[in-house]
Amino acid sequence: MLSIARRRVSPGGSSSSILGQSFRAIRPGVSAPRVYSTSGGEILHHPKGFGHVQNLCKLILPGCSASLGPMRGATISLTQRSTMQLQQRLFSSDSGDLVDAVVPFMGESISDGTIAKFLKNPGDRVEVDEPIAQVETDKVTIDVASPEAGVIQKFVAKEGDTVEPGTKVAIISKSGEGVAQAAPSEKTSDKATSQPPPAGKSEEDTQGAKVESAPVIEKKPKATSTPPPLPKHSASEPILPPKERERRVPMTRLRKRVATRLKDSQNTFAMLTTFNEVDMTNLMKLRSDYKDAFVEKHGVKLGFMSGFIKAAVSGLQNQPIINAVIDGDDIIYRDYIDISIAVGTSKGLVVPVIRNAGNMNFAEIEKTINTLAKRANDGTISIDEMAGGSFTISNGGVYGSLLSTPIINPPQSAILGMHSIVNRPMVVGGNIVPRPMMYIALTYDHRLIDGREAVFFLRRIKDVVEDPRRLLLDI
Repeated sequence: MLSIARRRVSPGGSSSSILGQSFRAIRPGVSAPRVYSTSGGEILHHPKGFGHVQNLCKLILPGCSASLGPMRGATISLTQRSTMQLQQRLFSSDSGDLVDAVVPFMGESISDGTIAKFLKNPGDRVEVDEPIAQVETDKVTIDVASPEAGVIQKFVAKEGDTVEPGTKVAIISKSGEGVAQAAPSEKTSDKATSQPPPAGKSEEDTQGAKVESAPVIEKKPKATSTPPPLPKHSASEPILPPKERERRVPMTRLRKRVATRLKDSQNTFAMLTTFNEVDMTNLMKLRSDYKDAFVEKHGVKLGFMSGFIKAAVSGLQNQPIINAVIDGDDIIYRDYIDISIAVGTSKGLVVPVIRNAGNMNFAEIEKTINTLAKRANDGTISIDEMAGGSFTISNGGVYGSLLSTPIINPPQSAILGMHSIVNRPMVVGGNIVPRPMMYIALTYDHRLIDGREAVFFLRRIKDVVEDPRRLLLDI
């Protein structure tokens, strides 16, 4: 097929047979046809020759589109396959009894990950598509599934390894033959043989051999020496704790990604925060009056987050600049409202997105929040569910935060911070009465958003939450 230069083929076709053997040596497991035609007994070549591995792969495997340049008298037909099928054929040898479990495709923007942990052990039985390992990326956690039902023969990677899509992680035996399984009795016997026999007994009692054990030589106790004096420290030299009292743990990919994005946000945006306070009396009364009927009809509880999301939608519609973003020398105005919700998990902060929040009612918002929060805590949330978003709401009040200045989530231009509800004395109608109050904060990019728009937006949040009837009358 290919050669460094054009070559004439003898009538016997010895050159083509040699090349065919070379290709079979390169990829013995591929059974796909190699479609080509020649004219005049010539073997055509690619300008980059065999040294160009990518083009060689494209010729051998269907599913790769290749531009082979000007080729006289030749036609090559390549079928289109999915990326997952190509990786499976490149990295998984499913011939015979053994199959390879490989790292799946992890997303367009993710090139590698770290093996966080193995969910199975060598010798364990697995079913088709059963997860056997987890790969942690800077966004989500990906499961490595078994391609066939069988028994795990061995792992070819270990925890902490950096892997790419298509990397082989384990070998699965479909029949379960040749898998070494260590029985519990073997482990205990190994420990028993490694320990010396007790004093006064022969090795025959422990190992069955007629060899008397060596006599025990009693050692005289060494004379205790006085401990060395502690080193003297000068008054200016601090006394540091010993290193044995410290633990060094590598950062997870998700934590490193969050740290990078937050620092980039701090270095890029001209962040400014404005504050206000909200009287939660009416929203809490609305929730109390209709919570049972709401659960009975919709199957979810009515929370405060849906009220703030509806208020944020109203504010973004009144102040569209809050929903915009700077891109180079341009301003991109978004005609949709996708609101991100910051969710704290045991592995780090994730921000799933509620798509088209402006078209949802209270029940639809609550159902979406519950689904995304559960998937985030379970570690099953996908990249698509966290991509995009035009505005973020962070509820630090669930942890008891009274006041904070949230950091913008790039590439957005603003973020709303909710906080805890505290009864405080307020003046209502000339009288001092206790009211459930919440501080709210809006951090915004001052390069794009002026103080006037930011204050008006926060006032709209306050007005709608304090009197939800405004949503019905659109005032």
